[in-house]
Amino acid sequence: MRFVIACLFGIAFGYIESAVVVYLRVIFHPEGFTFPLSNVDTILQHKALLLTEIGREAATIVLILTGAWLFGRNLQQRFAYFLTIFAVWDIFYYVWLKVLLNWPARISDWDILFLIPVAWAGPVVAPVLISITLLVFAIMIFYRDCYGRPIRASRIEWPGFIAAAVVVVVSFCIAGRHIAEPDYQSYFYWPVFAAGQIGAIALFVKCLLKQK
Repeated sequence: MRFVIACLFGIAFGYIESAVVVYLRVIFHPEGFTFPLSNVDTILQHKALLLTEIGREAATIVLILTGAWLFGRNLQQRFAYFLTIFAVWDIFYYVWLKVLLNWPARISDWDILFLIPVAWAGPVVAPVLISITLLVFAIMIFYRDCYGRPIRASRIEWPGFIAAAVVVVVSFCIAGRHIAEPDYQSYFYWPVFAAGQIGAIALFVKCLLKQK
């Protein structure tokens, strides 16, 4: 039941996130949100709004962490609830944008994903793939926890997970530096993204199998 409520929390939070984006697009992209972005300089001039948006993004992560802490009964459950809420929030952010704006038209459409510490960008399918992966991880953690066989990562494996996450983030940050350029799509390096994604999955499977 807690898992279902956490998912509802993520779905509702995804709507809040998408509603904010609807307002931002009216302000910054009244003629439509398309890549490459032609008004980056104009956006950068609105420093107060940019700082507000960066603060909102930071508050979003704090809120997800807080929800995960309240839902979970131990550290492993709290970690799994963080993955759950984050994944459901991210997936339904795009579901609600589709409902509200009929966007994205295709999963290959690009989006600005995050602004901390720099702009992250990439095709919509990339963060959705990550969120699906995180949700599967969370379900497996909950399943094993229910049977008293928690999944644990070693001191060697944790740095591996962190490195995989950094690789994925770097792939988004590189693309984020070129969102105003005509050939912006060429700056999202799928092999780099895939290396981080596959690396994290491989490490998780290793942790899963060694404690079967």
